[in-house]
Amino acid sequence: MTIPNFALSEANSPACREALDQVGAVRFPGFASADEVERLRSAWQELSDQWVAEDRKKVNGIPVKYGVRPDGVRYVNRFAFASLHHPTFSAFVNDARFEVILALCGEDIRIGEREKDGLVINCYRNEEGSRFKQLGWHTDGLRDLFYGRLPGPMYNIGFYLDDSPKEKGALRLIPGSHRQGFWSMALRKPYFIDHRPDPEEVLLEAVAGDLTIHDGRLWHRVGRATVTGDASLRRTMYIPFLNGPYEPKDESSPTPFYHHFQRITG
Repeated sequence: MTIPNFALSEANSPACREALDQVGAVRFPGFASADEVERLRSAWQELSDQWVAEDRKKVNGIPVKYGVRPDGVRYVNRFAFASLHHPTFSAFVNDARFEVILALCGEDIRIGEREKDGLVINCYRNEEGSRFKQLGWHTDGLRDLFYGRLPGPMYNIGFYLDDSPKEKGALRLIPGSHRQGFWSMALRKPYFIDHRPDPEEVLLEAVAGDLTIHDGRLWHRVGRATVTGDASLRRTMYIPFLNGPYEPKDESSPTPFYHHFQRITG
């Protein structure tokens, strides 16, 4: 099985809706141009340099993760709420192209720019000093469980700043697992510490400029690259699309408990 691909013009087609409902994930190749990808990469570098210079520890209660390259250069492994801190990212997540993605995800779905972790940018590098080499099995529904409620619909809208083939680790999903019950979501796998391949997992390979959607209730992981250094660089952007109570965060927000689990990633 492969993750279904659609043109953006097909986002509201019955086939695309059925794929998202049944599989829990779809891919839109070539969502953005090479020039747009390059602008976003430049914004990533600018924001990384800024936060390194500031030695920023948290953003709206969410810890900032840093890595150190072999040459001693420090960089950000994981940003949260990036669109609130750089105009290029803000313009991107508020682009009119996302209206069709909102419609695909369902009624009353909104862009969570100030909720959850906002626009997250992950920078994976497979080398000593990196805090993000891989990411163990998890569902994003864990967040809701810690808030004492059953997980509701939440879609992770992913955008690729770099190619993401298997040798760079890539995202692995268990199709249909978003339909699981409460106990399967809570107990099927040890969160974040289990990196073992699953016989039902499907590889989601993408190239720079692609957009993906995956249901946050899916079990998913990121594998470890088989290459190292610059060849392993894999930057992805994720913004949550969600419904339910509006719960914005600010600089006074506490650090959510689930982030203590993510200390063991890498």
